[in-house]
Amino acid sequence: MASNNNQYGAAGGALNSAPQSNRNWLIYMIAGIAALGGLLFGYDTGVISGAILYINQDFHLASNQTEMVVSISLLGAIVGALVAGPMNDALGRKTTLAILGAIFCIGALYSGVAPDVWHLIISRIIVGFGFGAAASIVPVYISEVAPAHLRGKLVTFNQLAITIGIAVSYGVDLLFAHAGMGWRPMLAVAAIPSIMLLLGLFFIPESPRWLGLRNRWRDARAALQRLGGTEADVDQELSEIRQAARQERGTFWQSLQTLLRPGLRLALIVGVGLGVFQQFVGINTVIYYAPTIFQSAGLSSATAAIMATSLVGVVNVLATIVATFIIDKIGRRPLLLWGSAIMVAALIALGAIFALGSSHMGLLVLLALFVYIIAFAISWGGIFWLMSAEIFPTRVRAAGSSISSFANWAANYVVSATFLTLVGLLGQSGTFWLYAAMGVASLLFCWFLVPETKGKSLEDIERYWQQGVDRVEIPRGPVPQT
Repeated sequence: MASNNNQYGAAGGALNSAPQSNRNWLIYMIAGIAALGGLLFGYDTGVISGAILYINQDFHLASNQTEMVVSISLLGAIVGALVAGPMNDALGRKTTLAILGAIFCIGALYSGVAPDVWHLIISRIIVGFGFGAAASIVPVYISEVAPAHLRGKLVTFNQLAITIGIAVSYGVDLLFAHAGMGWRPMLAVAAIPSIMLLLGLFFIPESPRWLGLRNRWRDARAALQRLGGTEADVDQELSEIRQAARQERGTFWQSLQTLLRPGLRLALIVGVGLGVFQQFVGINTVIYYAPTIFQSAGLSSATAAIMATSLVGVVNVLATIVATFIIDKIGRRPLLLWGSAIMVAALIALGAIFALGSSHMGLLVLLALFVYIIAFAISWGGIFWLMSAEIFPTRVRAAGSSISSFANWAANYVVSATFLTLVGLLGQSGTFWLYAAMGVASLLFCWFLVPETKGKSLEDIERYWQQGVDRVEIPRGPVPQT
């Protein structure tokens, strides 16, 4: 939030005098409920990796059809990311999340009863639209209700929810694989987190910043009070929101034009670049195709491959938990740089393992993937979603986050839809080395363009882009008047 000293909890103006620990617990609860949108994303991202092994058996898919079933939801996500910005601006964060939760639930149930591959593809597009839009809206909402010194940790809740969703999906895949029930219940179970999100939305307030932009100042004050601030905190926060809101009227498309102007144009480049590189380092080849990779490494049975994939999912969750504790201490920029370097080393090692071969190839691949997933989880995994929500001024935040999310989903689609094709052309080794080269490019991008936003208020960050100072440190100061 605007003040580095503000601490907000939740649940009502009566809690303004509540102990600090209670307010902290309540703001965590609000972030956790909103992050269920990330759980939807994570579950559907991970569940297809095990389900596709059985879908192939039922529908006898060729490799290009397999790529389509795995990646088609990303086309829906691309559309969802584009639609998310206008919806978010027009309807508000809560209402938009409710609509998307319902859409996701319908798509998940449809997936579970799809009679043929074409109905399955349609259902996957519907599901993709839901989690694609939610993935950009959840970080925006959390960033707008979180105090500056906790914003990194709280927005990272979304990434933690994504990794938990992935891990749960692997466990569900393994459970139904052991039970011999096939892929249908694997996909249909995704309706459960969407129902949890719909119920949880009854207990969280609308974003006070969005309410302020709509001139609903009484509602904005009530929302800030529900976030547990003292009267002094609420008055200060409202004053800063009013100051920023003087220049924040306009439609989504006007916001897009604003983003293309000098100053904010660099913010857009950073947001889009982070979104693209998060995928071009190859993360979703691991998430979507991990069982296939393990089968290529010698784990012949589907159950054994899914078991190994489940271990990767658990490591992903544990590393993301670590990230929530260090992201506001170490900072975004150092984690991105070190994460990129370690991922490059792990990808080079993966390529070498497949090139040289070994009687212990399966174990070596598992260890290399552990290193890779840990490096990704503490860096690019959560930091892209965090920075795409915090680097844009409030007046263009929904538009900027939506465009960055669109770039992320488009890159995700390119990577997931070409993995098997690349393996056919370059082999496993060449494919992983190509992703390693992308990792080097991501490191250079962060070194030269990405600023440190740790501990800075959203207004400090806005001032940075408008004044065009250095690309490493963002100074504190008042929002500039225009």
